[in-house]
Amino acid sequence: MVCGRRGFCLEPASVVRPVPGVDRPRLGVRDALFDLKRILKGRGKRAAAEAGIVAAAALSAFAVAHASLIEAPQAVQPRQVRAVLTNAPANQATVEDSFLIAFVEPAPGHAVVSPFGLRQLPWEGGGRLHEGVDISADSDAQVLVSADGEVVAAGEKGGYGRYVAVRHAVGLTTIYAHLGAIQAGVKPGLRVTAGQLIGQIGSTGTSTGPHLHFEIRDAADRPLDPAMFLGKAFAETGDLPLDKAKRYSGRVRIAYVSRIPASKQALMDAKAGKSIVVGRRRTTEAEDMAAAERNLAGQARDAAKSEQIDGLKGLSIGPDGRPRAQLSL
Repeated sequence: MVCGRRGFCLEPASVVRPVPGVDRPRLGVRDALFDLKRILKGRGKRAAAEAGIVAAAALSAFAVAHASLIEAPQAVQPRQVRAVLTNAPANQATVEDSFLIAFVEPAPGHAVVSPFGLRQLPWEGGGRLHEGVDISADSDAQVLVSADGEVVAAGEKGGYGRYVAVRHAVGLTTIYAHLGAIQAGVKPGLRVTAGQLIGQIGSTGTSTGPHLHFEIRDAADRPLDPAMFLGKAFAETGDLPLDKAKRYSGRVRIAYVSRIPASKQALMDAKAGKSIVVGRRRTTEAEDMAAAERNLAGQARDAAKSEQIDGLKGLSIGPDGRPRAQLSL
């Protein structure tokens, strides 16, 4: 037997025939087995490497397949919040956005006894504009600021007596008059918030008894009907009833009072021809009358001349600049 490849001859050395012309050593079974083991060992390492590569590929394929089964997380859409507040009552509206201004009652739990509009008091010869509302309450009852703002005046002033004035958004001003006392620390420049205590009910100035005289004025200092603002909130300037609140009926309401100020009683007695007992007064009659009519300042004249209100009677203006109207009893 001729074996030309070393390591692949399994015949005993006695039967292996040499190749002519080649001087080769004699190979036995032991040498052949050694070479076979070395070959198989090399093949085993390569097979193990190939098996590792296949296993890694299988694991990668499994991971990709598993990942494809997992749902991608849904993107969370932001929740849009809208303000539901327009000009609804402040105690009923849910405020989820900023608003321009909101008004609360300046004397909670107490009734308005004299509304905004033309009014004739017992000592007056004709009707004149009552530029605010009168809220009846016992002396020392709390007076609260009606809306967020800044105090612009605090002290005493003619017919107002002790009073506080607060400036608000868009130039609106609220006035709290006839106060028995002003809360300590309340002075011009103080920032206040709606519901904050600013004073107590009293009867100072030209007053017929303990009550709060409350006014709202626009940026041009024209009086507005507080009934159209109290207990309401407004999101924008356009929501404010600025034009409507300036209007009032041409009918004059006769006012009944529980007490007539001493200065006014003397005026009534003089007109009736009764003897007058002069007592000590802090102001003159002229000052009282000027203070009582100071706030009018031509506003009623301008309103009567320039405004025609549907369903309401226009007012004529007398020589003294005050509106004239027929009494309706």
